[in-house]
Formats: sequence, structure tokens, C-alpha cells
Amino acid sequence: MSPNHARYLRETRITTIWVWVLRMGILVSFLWLWEWATNLRIIDPFLFSSPSRIWQLTSNMALSGELFGHVWLTTWETVCGFILGTILGIAIATLIWASPFLSRVLDPYLVVLNSMPKVALGPLFIVAMGAGFGSILAMAIAITIIITALVIHSSFQGVDQSYLILARSFGASRYQIFCKVIFPACIPDMIASLKVNVGLAWVGVIVGEFLVSKAGLGYLILYGFQVFNLTLVMVSLFIIAVISTLMYQFIAWLEHRLLRYRLGG
Repeated sequence: MSPNHARYLRETRITTIWVWVLRMGILVSFLWLWEWATNLRIIDPFLFSSPSRIWQLTSNMALSGELFGHVWLTTWETVCGFILGTILGIAIATLIWASPFLSRVLDPYLVVLNSMPKVALGPLFIVAMGAGFGSILAMAIAITIIITALVIHSSFQGVDQSYLILARSFGASRYQIFCKVIFPACIPDMIASLKVNVGLAWVGVIVGEFLVSKAGLGYLILYGFQVFNLTLVMVSLFIIAVISTLMYQFIAWLEHRLLRYRLGG
């Protein structure tokens, strides 16, 4: 290792440490200011709660065991919707890439479906699938599948044509071109789509639970509003933020591993 490379790595580590320090500093400062403002009644603790109240209620619900069932149900619904929406979106993108004629036929329908507010489909899902897991899962898939298909299909079409010409010059079939050129080249865009789908899947599940669920974090949010227990609402939002962040960090770790694999490392 050269001295310049060693210095670069050292500076990178120092920068990373400072990034984390500043991140934690911003978070701690925000929580402290929030607690301070509610204690002095600068902001209304009834409306906005406070970190101490949120922590106390979270601890009480965790100790009683009431919280874990809600967290597990919503997390399971979100993960299922996230995975199925992403897989089906990529499958649709692959299908319309493989058939340019089908792409021209379906393109306006995909655009219309993407612009349609998915919440409006909620009553249809409830009637078709019942007021339960199926309709909530369908809501999560509906929100993630179309945007995934559009993004991935656009990425497929944006691959450098010189790679395709080179592959064809070696006699590669359309299937081989897709597997060896198109799909690997679009992995970064797929990872970006996964990151977006984390938030979209949560939106779909929470909206679905607003409509039909009798358990889950979305149900706790709605119930908290109904009984004016806004601390319960904040607890649910805090847990959603933590779990969605963990999911996002997992996707970021997966991105790092895939990029290292592509680079041969």
C-alpha cells in the first residue's frame, strides 16, 4: 500500500466517523429540544407528545407484550408487499422489454395506472379479497409494482447500445443478451428501486391497515387519533421510522455487496 493510498483510507475513515457523529448530534439535539419545548409548554405536549412520554409508553407496551404483535404483523405485511411488488414489477419490465410490440400496447396503461391514486383502489380490494391480510397486501403491491416496472423498463432501454452490438457480433441470442448484458448493467437501478419501494411498501400497508385492520401499527395510529392518545400515534410512527430505516440499511448493504461482486471483489 502506497503512502498516498494509506492517507486516503485514513481520511475516508475520519470523514465517516464525523458523518456518524454529526448524525447522532442532530438526532440527540432534536430530541433534547423537543423535550425541552414540551416541558416549558412552548409546544403543546398533548398534540406533539414528548420523547420521555413516547419512551415510557413504548416500554409499558413492550413489557406487557401488547406491542410485539402489532409490530410483527405490520412488518410481515410490509416485507411481503415489498418483495412481491418488486419481483412482479421486475417481471413486468422484463416481459415488456422482451416484446417491443407488447411494450407499445401496454405503455399508456402503465402510465395511467401509475398516475392513479392507489388509495382509491382500497374499497375494490376489500370487496374482492375481504377485510384482512389479502387486501392489505394487495394495497402494498399496487403502490410498488407499477413504479418498479416503469423504472426498471426504462433502465433496460437505457443500456449502452455498444454493449448490445458487441454481444450480437459474437452471436449472442436475445436471451443471452438479457442475462449477460442487460440485467447486470441495470443492477444499480434495481437497487435504487428497492430503496424507493421500502417507503412505498410501508405507505401501502399503513393505508391498508387504516381501512380494514384490527391490529398492526396502522391500526394503532388510527386508534390513537380516535381516542386522542397522540402519544400512541407517535410511538407507532417512531417504530415505523426505526424498522423502515433498518430495511433501507439492509438494501444499502446489499447494494455494497453486489457492487463489490460486479467489480470482482
